[in-house]
Amino acid sequence: MRILVLGLNYAPEPVGIAVYTTGLAEALAARGHQVAVVAGKPYYPAWAVPAPFRGGWRRDTNEAGVAVTRVAHYVPARPSGARRILHHMSFAASALWPMLVAARRFRPDLVFTAAPSLIAAPVAGLAARLAGARSWLHIQDFEVEAAVATGLVGGGRLARWAGAFESRVLAGFDRVSSISPAMCRRCIAKGVAPERVVEFRNWADIEAVRPLVGPSPFRAEWGIATEHVALYSGNVANKQGIEIVVGAARRLAHRRDLTFVICGDGPNMEPLRQSAAGLGNVVFRPLQPKERLGDLVGLATVHLLPQRAGAADLVLPSKLTNMLASGRAVVATADPNTGLAAEVEGCGLVVAPEDEQAFAEAIARLLDDPDLRAGLAAEARRRAETRWDRTAIIDGFEQTLRALVP
Repeated sequence: MRILVLGLNYAPEPVGIAVYTTGLAEALAARGHQVAVVAGKPYYPAWAVPAPFRGGWRRDTNEAGVAVTRVAHYVPARPSGARRILHHMSFAASALWPMLVAARRFRPDLVFTAAPSLIAAPVAGLAARLAGARSWLHIQDFEVEAAVATGLVGGGRLARWAGAFESRVLAGFDRVSSISPAMCRRCIAKGVAPERVVEFRNWADIEAVRPLVGPSPFRAEWGIATEHVALYSGNVANKQGIEIVVGAARRLAHRRDLTFVICGDGPNMEPLRQSAAGLGNVVFRPLQPKERLGDLVGLATVHLLPQRAGAADLVLPSKLTNMLASGRAVVATADPNTGLAAEVEGCGLVVAPEDEQAFAEAIARLLDDPDLRAGLAAEARRRAETRWDRTAIIDGFEQTLRALVP
């Protein structure tokens, strides 16, 4: 098939949605499909375009068998709610012409787009109609509700307008997918017909990420001498509610057997560093290369997965997949009966969002109960192998695709 992909985030961005959009495009190309991608220039999670990609409006390359067109767009250094809207609008405007040209010249059988960016999704829908192709919208997170839940934008008229826009966009695609059962149910609640909704999970790299049998090399490199490590790795932004990690470190500062490692990047990193000033049990490190992901997640005794209240069914953190693949227990924050709580149940402990004391107590409980920790860790790996295997997930996507496109 000929598949045209519109995605704001693409390689070489090391985390988040880019990993899955890139992985899908390259996997489909490897299976013999012709794949073209229109993407933004890389900027995430630092919110800055790296030097090799600066300058010029458009850049065309061929990467792993995929024809990639990257277009320039506005990237705010300090991404407030209003600036994020401009950021997404600028990408939609920049991507419009390349997408319309691709619709005419490439003649895709399917146009696939991922949200974020929902604002750019109508561009993909227009290209599909122009090409006479099927259309597929994949929801990585519900941007509108997540922005309200995390305080990036207020409620009121803007939220109502954005919600109406979201519903209209969802109604315009032949297939709408999302990454968890709870998020698929949310699509149906927003008016998408159940037969058009598909579960399309993110995946773990279960071959590259395996439970380490010895100490991670990062222990020696970073001078970590404590028996235990509580690890947060990923984006540092509003919806994570990562301040709770520093709060837990403060409550557990008396323990001489524990180091908290925060490995990541994002707009909230500097305020987080300031809040941890004076804490000797907190170590900050930048994001590590993809090739060292197995060593990084294997550093953890327990993984930390904080999330703000109200966000648990709006996003399912992509970092969870490799946490589970590493065969380590997880401490997460989520309300009961949410999608995130269901995914973590049996693999770790779940406490109420923003409950700093409960979060610290859950970490301590796992450190002090090796049998409980080992049982949860074993289930984490088993679940990664049964629910989050990349090959099986892309096989399912391709099956659905073949049924959708005669």
